[in-house]
Amino acid sequence: MTILMEAAAQGINEPHFPWAFTAVYVIGFIAAVTIGSIAWYNSKRPVGWEDKERPSFVPKIEKEETPGIGEPK
Repeated sequence: MTILMEAAAQGINEPHFPWAFTAVYVIGFIAAVTIGSIAWYNSKRPVGWEDKERPSFVPKIEKEETPGIGEPK
């Protein structure tokens, strides 16, 4: 029992920073911004943005006339 109490006491005295949680938040934020930007650029342009050029790093996604209907390609 004293061994467990000593191990717990050593863990309390050592400062630690949750690097794994921070990495998940940072990677998730970057992924959300990237996916959101691609979706926004591929959507209908908002008022005032109709004549703007698509950035070269954003992929062009072709829309199907009837998605999910008909024979698979």
